[in-house]
Amino acid sequence: MKVTQLTVFLENRSGRLAEVADILGQAGINIRGFSTTEAAEYGIVRLILTDPDRARALLHEAGFTTHFSQVLCVKVDDVPGGLAGVLDQLRDAGVSIDYLYSISFWNICFAVRDIDRAVELLDGKVTLLSDEEVRAL
Repeated sequence: MKVTQLTVFLENRSGRLAEVADILGQAGINIRGFSTTEAAEYGIVRLILTDPDRARALLHEAGFTTHFSQVLCVKVDDVPGGLAGVLDQLRDAGVSIDYLYSISFWNICFAVRDIDRAVELLDGKVTLLSDEEVRAL
């Protein structure tokens, strides 16, 4: 079973990721999973969405460059070594992995340039998880 992934290419400037999220949210398109990567000049957002075709059309209208690809989504057993078991099977079959990311949506980790300011801004507005709470999930 293959899953459609929408990749969006962004200029690496403040607010571009928020624009994507706003466009999708206003259209009622739910994000089921995502991954971001960045380089000096641009960022890449990989999205698993409830309506990828509509999302792509809306993002194109807004001037974003996108690409469809197929990914494999696997439910990994929530035990130590669960991921290793899947990776071992792929390795043993000679299947290379380009990248992977979690699509467990409820808890999201952000890498930001000013973490102290981000904590200050979000404290009391959202549930911030401690290191201990994340490790206990």
